Amino acid sequence: MAQRGKPAGPRKPKQNPLHKVEFVDYKDTALLRKFISDRGKIRSRRVTGLTVQQQKQVSRAIKNAREMALLPYTSNTR
Repeated sequence: MAQRGKPAGPRKPKQNPLHKVEFVDYKDTALLRKFISDRGKIRSRRVTGLTVQQQKQVSRAIKNAREMALLPYTSNTR
């Protein structure tokens, strides 16, 4: 029976986008925009390649930045 999808093989680990960041700050909107989709949703760990702790820090910082009106809740285009 044939397998569907991609052939199984060794996966190349993604480079961590926060490898030189020691603290995720809600005021750093340029960094936080990398983790938001064009629709305004927070990207998942699978997509971004973050660790569990880093993903929690990023999501909390994005939510704080949205509350302070530094980042939009949704995209501007419709």
